[in-house]
Amino acid sequence: MARPHFFLFFILSMYLGCGIINSHVTNNDPSIGAEIETELKTSPFQNPPDNETVFQVSKKLCRDCFPESMKFLFEHNLVRARKGLLPLVWDTKLMYYARSWANKRKADCALEHSFADGQFDFGENIFWGGGPGWNATDAVTAWAEEEKYYNYGANSCAQGKMCGHYTQIVWRSTKRVGCAKVLCNNKDVFMTCNYDPPGNYFGERPY
Repeated sequence: MARPHFFLFFILSMYLGCGIINSHVTNNDPSIGAEIETELKTSPFQNPPDNETVFQVSKKLCRDCFPESMKFLFEHNLVRARKGLLPLVWDTKLMYYARSWANKRKADCALEHSFADGQFDFGENIFWGGGPGWNATDAVTAWAEEEKYYNYGANSCAQGKMCGHYTQIVWRSTKRVGCAKVLCNNKDVFMTCNYDPPGNYFGERPY
C-alpha cells in the first residue's frame, strides 16, 4: 500500500525541483552572468522567476549542476516524507546565501557555520568530507542518520551525541531550502544547506 504514496511523493519532489538553479557555478562567461542577474533580480520571496526561465538559465551555467541541486532537494524531502511532512521547495535566495558561505570555505574547508551561536536568520546544516568524491546524498544522509540519537519523548539528543542536523531537516514549519557544494583547494568537499523558516527552537518538537 505504501508504493503509490511513495511514487506520488517522488513525482511531487521532482516537480518542485524543476525551479532550482545550480549550487556551484563554474561557467566564467560574463554574458551569462549578466543574463542570470537580469532574469533573477527580483526577490525569490516576492516574485520568483518561472520554472522554465530558471531551468534554461541553469542549463547554460552548468549542465551537471541542475541534477545535483535537485538531489539536495529530493534527499531532504525523502527524509521528511518518512515522517509524513510536507516537502520543502528550493529557494534561490537561500541557495545564493549558501553558495556565498561555501565559497568562503573554499580556501580552508573548515567546518564552520556562517553565523555566531544564537545569531541567525536561517537554519543551517554543514558537512565536510575528506577527498573529492562526496555528493549531496552523502551530506543529507549523514545529517539524517542522527535520527537514531533523537528521543522524541524527551525531545532531546542522546548524551554526547548530535541530532540537530536531523531535527532541522524534519522541522515541520520549515518550508524552503537552498544548498551549495564546493571543492576546496585541498580537494576536500564542503557542503552547506540553509532553511527558512529556521528550526531547532528550544523547547519545541520538530513535528
